[in-house]
Amino acid sequence: MTPTDDRRLPAPLHALASVEFPRAVDEGGIEFEPYPTFLPTEETTAWFRAWTGNGTVTGDAFRVFGEDGAGGLTALWIARPDAPLADQPVVHLGSEGEMGVVARDLPAFLWLLADGFGPWEAVDPRERNRPAHRVPELVALAERFAPERRQSARTVMDEAAREFPDFEDSIDHLCA
Repeated sequence: MTPTDDRRLPAPLHALASVEFPRAVDEGGIEFEPYPTFLPTEETTAWFRAWTGNGTVTGDAFRVFGEDGAGGLTALWIARPDAPLADQPVVHLGSEGEMGVVARDLPAFLWLLADGFGPWEAVDPRERNRPAHRVPELVALAERFAPERRQSARTVMDEAAREFPDFEDSIDHLCA
């Protein structure tokens, strides 16, 4: 079994599933609901086929672990096949076609959340530029699992965009 064959939530995602997120986005909340387990393989493939309109693709490259209020899904994207799940980039594919890499790995994602940004906010151009606001419970979680990786949400989003500039094009090529 390779590190990415594992379908168990990494410890930080397991801990994240017990956090209640501040919801009022217009008041700086986070539009994100983490799952207690990864979405099953069959459901991931069904979702990805519906999202792309392509009945031949699979969702094998994604480990879906949360959603936003409109039905957009957040996943670990298996872009580094020999790396553990925690080292995979975090992506968001929204219900209205918005998409992007929101963090280069799970530790960066924790700091994105700690700064008050969820996956949807990281890919929505109207939300990306709003001021950061620390969320104490999420700061504690990031400090617990990634203390040496402290960074701002802006840095997390900028690093992800620089490292994976072709993500949107690669997904667009799969769309029917």
